[in-house]
Amino acid sequence: MGLFDGVLAAGEAAECVSDVAWLKALLDAEAALAGAQADVGRFDRSAADAIAAVCEPDRYDLDALGAAATSVGNPAAPLVRAITELLPETAARSVHLGATSQDIVDTAAMLVTRRAVTAVLADLAGACDLLAALAEEHRDTVQVGRTLSQQALPTTFGLVAAGWLTGLAESAAVVADLRFSVQLGGAVGTLASLGADGPAVLTAMARRLDLAEPTLPWHTDRGRIAAVAGALGRVCGSVGKIAGDVVLLAQTELGEVTESADGAGGSSTMPHKQNPIAAVLARAAAAQAPGLVATLLSGAPELQRGAGPWHAEWRPLTELLRDTGSAAHWLRTSVGRLRVDRDRMRSNVDLLGGALLAERVTTALASSVGRLAAHDAVTECVRAGGDLAERLAAHPTLRQHLTRDRAAELLDPTGYLGSAGEFVDRALAAYRKER
Repeated sequence: MGLFDGVLAAGEAAECVSDVAWLKALLDAEAALAGAQADVGRFDRSAADAIAAVCEPDRYDLDALGAAATSVGNPAAPLVRAITELLPETAARSVHLGATSQDIVDTAAMLVTRRAVTAVLADLAGACDLLAALAEEHRDTVQVGRTLSQQALPTTFGLVAAGWLTGLAESAAVVADLRFSVQLGGAVGTLASLGADGPAVLTAMARRLDLAEPTLPWHTDRGRIAAVAGALGRVCGSVGKIAGDVVLLAQTELGEVTESADGAGGSSTMPHKQNPIAAVLARAAAAQAPGLVATLLSGAPELQRGAGPWHAEWRPLTELLRDTGSAAHWLRTSVGRLRVDRDRMRSNVDLLGGALLAERVTTALASSVGRLAAHDAVTECVRAGGDLAERLAAHPTLRQHLTRDRAAELLDPTGYLGSAGEFVDRALAAYRKER
């Protein structure tokens, strides 16, 4: 583990994109290619079995493969040589038959991505379940709704959590719908070296790896990589938004939520602090996604094979999977630790002495004195300070239409939540249906 890996490479996805994981995926692709050719009768099963037997990561030197990759521009070619050297001549001649390096690397990329995505989805599902529980528990917990960072109108924390849940669940659904395809096209996508057996080998290889069979080789169509990038970028956007909200609500001056965990969130110098550290780390991991997504979206190669753009995909794809996994892991941790302070939420609602409900008062009086006149009168009372209900009831424009008791009723935030509760119920019902 590197110095920063505990923070920025947390969760199971990181292991799924390690160098060993990539090596395993490359070997799985080579073994599946050999097995597929045996399946269609191109060579004896014994040769395919011999190749599969040596396709174990611990038989290879990662550093040596990485060094040798510089002479050909990718790690698949030196790996093929290393596999061949471990086999008897009868099996050695069948290694990598009909394929090109990009076939193996792209197939490995799909395997690595699928394995990492599985880990990401597990953490997202866990986070969504926790958010659903928060939304249900706090369906009617009144909270300040804030726009442009200022107090606006009352809402509920349940609705806020339901918004987090819906955004994250929809992002996760896009990831879950990704399809991972095998790659096999040979030098220029024709599979000429396999003769008439090319499509059958492609079908058999896809079946062995449980990958989708593409209509044709996708060496030059990087849409699959772009789709992965877009889906993971969307997840990171959702995670970053939720984590950012938690950080804001946990600020000392707001104090509406905290992350409660023994030994987590402390400061090296200030013992009074309780930092929402899991949310901070989720936000940090998610913040790295945009640049990586941009690099992957720029990877359209030229002609049949890419001279550089294809090679530029490997590291950002790996990092994006790792960062998304870390973001999902830390968000799940943060939500699991989250403690909601109902009393603090209510005190923040009351902070403006009822002014939060000015819109409600204006709306209620619009039919009696006119909307603009009501707006001006209510604004004058709000700016004057003091007991707002008394000022409203005493205002010359409003006093014939408004008693103090009625003014106090209009200034009660629990009576101006609109459809918040129903929207929470709808969000929970939709999520449970999908789950």
